[in-house]
Amino acid sequence: MGLKKIEKIAFFLIILSVIFLSILSKDKPIVMIAAICSITYTIFAGKGKIFCFFSGITGSFLYSYLSFINNLFGSFVLYAFYYIPIQIIGIFSWKKHLNSKTNSVVKTKLTKKQRIVYFLVSFLLSLLVSLILQKTGDITPYKDGFVGVFSVLGQYLTLKRCIEQWYVWFFVNLLSVFIWLKVFFLTSSGLTVVFMWSIYFFLSIYFLYAWKKELK
Repeated sequence: MGLKKIEKIAFFLIILSVIFLSILSKDKPIVMIAAICSITYTIFAGKGKIFCFFSGITGSFLYSYLSFINNLFGSFVLYAFYYIPIQIIGIFSWKKHLNSKTNSVVKTKLTKKQRIVYFLVSFLLSLLVSLILQKTGDITPYKDGFVGVFSVLGQYLTLKRCIEQWYVWFFVNLLSVFIWLKVFFLTSSGLTVVFMWSIYFFLSIYFLYAWKKELK
């Protein structure tokens, strides 16, 4: 699996917590499965393992359905028409850049100019998308807009194996926690998804540190 002992224990406890929380909050089974697939994707993406994309494709398909039925149209379009295709591409892209000794993907980083350009373009597009979502009846148009656009950037940086993806995911995951908290307060469902995004938030910090250490 390529996980350290402490990572295996953490992985097991996280999955166990998702199952327990799903049963406790009486979430639909699809919510639990989506959460498990997506957390598995994040952990193995952080470890640079191609296996992550197979789990990610399944999780993205399920999450697109959940977003649609909860009127999060920006997230629906993001997962259905971007995440699923780009993760299929990711399988072949990462396969070309594997470290033969560790069987993990070789990490890279952006130039200072690239960081500035990517951030500014993503920020402006986020404002535009937010205004569009406001017209569709999206319950959190601005949060959903920024999460959508920056998730596109984050997935692109994942495809390119850039460490900057973890800064982006830190921002996306934090906003997503607030989005799904609102869904939970309005519908009394989706607590497992709130937990899932909270786990993502802490994983983004952990893997940012790990990738920085490896690049050094």
